[in-house]
Amino acid sequence: MSYQVLILRRAQKELSRLPTKDYERVRDGINGLARDPRRSGSRKLVGREGWRIRVGDYRVIYEINDTAQQVTVLQVGHRRDVYT
Repeated sequence: MSYQVLILRRAQKELSRLPTKDYERVRDGINGLARDPRRSGSRKLVGREGWRIRVGDYRVIYEINDTAQQVTVLQVGHRRDVYT
């Protein structure tokens, strides 16, 4: 079972601003969500809708729609900035 990954425009901009090395790692992390959006290391957020994965110092915030089999990436950012 494979999910479709959608990246909001805001998240695309945040992703494009990352340094090249970090961009590639985060991109690979996002692509992995298509195979398993609730993989080991992902966490449901508290106080806010969505899930998050950790990729080094960066976090990817996303929502899962099981009926449509879609993962929507809402935000990408450094761990100190992404939760505010």
